[in-house]
Amino acid sequence: MAPPAGKHRGLLDTLTVAERPRVRVMLPLPLAGAYDYRVPPELDLAPGDVVTVPLGQREVFGVVWDPLPEASGVAEHRLKPVLARRDVPPMTATLRRFIDWVAAYTLSPPGAVLRMALSAPGAFDPAEPRAGWMLAPPGNSQPRLTPERRRVLAALQPGQVLAGPRLAEAAGVSSGVLRGMAENGLLRPALLAHGPRFAPPDPDHPGPVLAGPQAEAGAALCARVAARAFGVTLLSGVTGSGKTEVYFDAVAECLRQGRQALVLLPEIALSAQWLDRFRARFGVAPALWHSELSPKTRRDTWRAVAEGEVGVLVGARSALFLPFPDLGLVVVDEEHETAFKQEEGVIYHARDMAVVRARIAAAACVLVSATPSLESLTNAEAGRYALQHLPSRHGGATLPKVRAVDLRVHAPERGKFLSPPLVAAVTATLARGEQAMLFLNRRGYAPLTLCRACGHRMRCPNCTAWLVEHRAQRRLTCHHCGHVEAPPTACPECAAEHSLTAVGPGVERVQEEAAALWPEARRLVMASDNIQGPAAAAAAAEQISRRSVDLIIGTQIVAKGWHFPHLTLVGVVDADLGLAGGDLRAAERTVQLLHQVAGRAGRAEAPGEVLLQSFSPDHPVMQALESNDLDAFMIAEAEMRRPGHWPPFGRLAALIVSSEDERTAERLARDLGLAAPSGDGVQVLGPAPAPLALLRGRHRHRLLLKCRRDIAVQPLLREWLAKVEVPGTARLQVDVDPVGFM
Repeated sequence: MAPPAGKHRGLLDTLTVAERPRVRVMLPLPLAGAYDYRVPPELDLAPGDVVTVPLGQREVFGVVWDPLPEASGVAEHRLKPVLARRDVPPMTATLRRFIDWVAAYTLSPPGAVLRMALSAPGAFDPAEPRAGWMLAPPGNSQPRLTPERRRVLAALQPGQVLAGPRLAEAAGVSSGVLRGMAENGLLRPALLAHGPRFAPPDPDHPGPVLAGPQAEAGAALCARVAARAFGVTLLSGVTGSGKTEVYFDAVAECLRQGRQALVLLPEIALSAQWLDRFRARFGVAPALWHSELSPKTRRDTWRAVAEGEVGVLVGARSALFLPFPDLGLVVVDEEHETAFKQEEGVIYHARDMAVVRARIAAAACVLVSATPSLESLTNAEAGRYALQHLPSRHGGATLPKVRAVDLRVHAPERGKFLSPPLVAAVTATLARGEQAMLFLNRRGYAPLTLCRACGHRMRCPNCTAWLVEHRAQRRLTCHHCGHVEAPPTACPECAAEHSLTAVGPGVERVQEEAAALWPEARRLVMASDNIQGPAAAAAAAEQISRRSVDLIIGTQIVAKGWHFPHLTLVGVVDADLGLAGGDLRAAERTVQLLHQVAGRAGRAEAPGEVLLQSFSPDHPVMQALESNDLDAFMIAEAEMRRPGHWPPFGRLAALIVSSEDERTAERLARDLGLAAPSGDGVQVLGPAPAPLALLRGRHRHRLLLKCRRDIAVQPLLREWLAKVEVPGTARLQVDVDPVGFM
């Protein structure tokens, strides 16, 4: 804490400039470390204080960082002074330690990590005063009191200040009436007090009563929170088993302890039903943190968190860096989701960093999933994580019956993509008045457009990727860089007229086929192209819940925790889609995604059915889904990775080289390859062109460092990178623990 104001003021006044104290200030810029600044006599600063300092010709804000054991060596007379301390709670020691830890682990500049923690700069300014109205003292004159004016006077208590719109609404008058009363001495302007920004959640608000395994798991999580010590619990269970209600009990216990809870969701903007369940359990909505927030809401939320006003915050991965003063619980829902991996800027995995944040804060951490990642399962088996498993669906609902449809035997009609068994199942489901879903994890109308005359394929000029046709918008789009162009009428290569044809299905094409098969069915397409933000997601969920929709056609966003009680059939159009390519985790991701999608069916009284269209029905993924034996699949997956020291039994770090100049990228990748480390348990793969060899106009090469699990990769990486100079026209990204290899 900072010393009391004035305690050392006399001493500071007598010191020369060369003798005055200095502080290290971390700036939210991609800098390697903190800068030294001189403390002027009128300021008493301590680590964590947010300050304004000069940097070159401008003023920037930063955070007073912890002092180093040794002096920086910068002469006192060269130090610039700290300009001001901002009126905001100091950054806690736990958050400063977390920022340093993330920077060291990811090999990122500490200032770049700090920038994520100071992501609402407006919060450092004093709150703007807001004007309202209050009763004026009685005067000598007696203005005429109309019925409208009497209602205004009745709506205000002596000494009370109300905002103009609220007062006008309460009295049923216009703002002009209020202005007229002020001119006649009946009202006078006054400043509104800044009340609480968020209503506190009630941990004892009446909610569902847990029983059996759910009650046991909830009690175990509450005990972890009440211990006020670090510990990680993996909460697994079949889809619909009540995992959310179980960890809500842990959130309630955290609130009773007077601490703050953080819940991370992979797609917070699409979690309308989750938010409804939270309101039902705690009586109010939680504070939110995601990219769709307005600047004002972002500013208010950041400040409310820092001041300890927010009991529960629900957010995307960046919420990990908010300034919680006393974090008692961190929950990562759908912990297996790759959406928790940030691939740009500071590259980190929010699930793993959530565990670190909880450890530094002495908080409980809960990882939640119906299909846990192999990393989390391995940690649970090794005893590093506690395990709570919910084996059955909540409320007596049964798991859906899963069946693979062999497309080699039951081929769709020429030019179509739905097999006869799937068409028959959807027809029967709709005839019973139940809802059905068709799932295809591919946006747009078709993933490829080619020329029938010469074979030319429409590709992105900036990326190694095909252009995706969006027929409704009449455009070809690159989903990597956002390039858009109109579909040409002639082939750009051979000039053949009307020779371009769509190849393969996207959800728009499935919707077109469904419209022809079931013209009377009310259809809804759920894809990121048309479900953008919380409002659209909530509207779509409401339509489905009130049975205004018969057939849902969606991409992966339909797999994320929705509860549709009348949905009894799920048809996966292309179950093989995620298995292509050489991705280490392709099979694991596919089984997780398809199991989550299958879990949307049969979540109430009516039994569910899932049909997987596949050309490889004997693949272990399809077999695991049909038998509902994901445990056996993950055991087999682990045994495949263990001998080669692949994660989670080894460590990976990727180097991604890119440049707008192809030769520069090649040379840098070659130099890195020549300087690569070697030794027992250490192997470097590459350099090689990345699968996306051209991305957003930059040529890309990759190298992959693979180590035994007992070898720390960061020292190897630092020594390796120190040997190679990166030219200014190139970029080198380090991805520790990569989850993708594009």
